[in-house]
Amino acid sequence: MEIRGSVALVTGANRGIGLAFTRALLARGAAKVYAGVRRPEDFKEPGAQPLRLDVTDPEQIAAAAAAASDTTIVINNAGIQAGPGLLEGSLEGARKELEVNYLGTWAVSRAFAPVLAAGGGGVLVNMLSVASWRANNRFPSYAASKAAQWSLTNALRVGLREQGTLVVGVHVGYVDTDATVAVDAPKVEAEEVAAKTMDAISRDEPEVLVDETARRVRAALSGPLELLYPTP
Repeated sequence: MEIRGSVALVTGANRGIGLAFTRALLARGAAKVYAGVRRPEDFKEPGAQPLRLDVTDPEQIAAAAAAASDTTIVINNAGIQAGPGLLEGSLEGARKELEVNYLGTWAVSRAFAPVLAAGGGGVLVNMLSVASWRANNRFPSYAASKAAQWSLTNALRVGLREQGTLVVGVHVGYVDTDATVAVDAPKVEAEEVAAKTMDAISRDEPEVLVDETARRVRAALSGPLELLYPTP
């Protein structure tokens, strides 16, 4: 799909990967970019149009779909990492992750599916993770929410095929954002995630493997279990 002249919505657009998506869309000539944020009064990015959107609030989602009825590209980026450790800590954070990462993506996709259909099909992008494919005992509930989001992404591919919507899943290892400050591991810049996603949209590609970690884990899915989860 041609990004120049398109109208896009990015959820969780106030910082990190979401802000990088917003800037990349504008740089590539999008006619309008709706920046879905919880506090539009605090969003000052030049060229973007802030839109109040909490992906856990059904009324805000419905209002956003009505206000942004000219959207042709939807990027489900909003997400949180708030869960407990594997064997200790309250499960409340895990519930929040599922509510935002999985159910929030589902709710926004439902609301905007007819909008995309009315515009000829368009593109739906879901910001996933290597954690969609590989569990992490440090962040087990985040990985579970991303696995659920990946399954949802595949269901959307099937369900939106007839209306001509391209569904894109973006997978990457650690990205250098506020959420990964405490993680001591190689990280990808948010701008690289955005740039490779824009390339995929332009080429009508359904999957983005941003870094070597994503490519390696993706390839391991077809191998024996020990490739991802070595036994003692």
